[in-house]
Amino acid sequence: MQTKEIYSKLKAKFGDSILELVEEPNFDAFVNVAPEAIKEIAMFLRDENDLEFDYMTNLSGIDYKDSLGIVYHLYSMKNNHRTVIKVKVNREKPIIPTVERVWKTANWHEREVFDMFGVEFSGHPELERILCPEDWKGFPLRKDYVAPKEYNGIDATPNEA
Repeated sequence: MQTKEIYSKLKAKFGDSILELVEEPNFDAFVNVAPEAIKEIAMFLRDENDLEFDYMTNLSGIDYKDSLGIVYHLYSMKNNHRTVIKVKVNREKPIIPTVERVWKTANWHEREVFDMFGVEFSGHPELERILCPEDWKGFPLRKDYVAPKEYNGIDATPNEA
């Protein structure tokens, strides 16, 4: 099943929570969805008979400067089709429901996006930093991030060659 057909099924089921289908040359088509509906949409994508997206291959974050995004790459082993779902969240208070109970692979992926971008996944069972130390300040993959000059007394400035 192609993303255009998946978009039509989602639009029929979830209406205004399905924001748009984006099809561009040289890129995978994707569906933009409302952040507050992501968990219900994810369960539908997993459980609907002709969709059965049983595997989330990747979840990643994006900094759009004015907002933050989360990208879900999904695959159905049974039906051998894939799709991409994108969500934008408020940059100042980035909160979105977790999909960890829908796809277990989301557990560490969401923790990484939390650690690197500061997106809070509400309902996540263990949302804590996974790459940076617990006392790290800021979110290293945000475009406005300024790296510290030192960390716990250790010089962190780049070594110039």
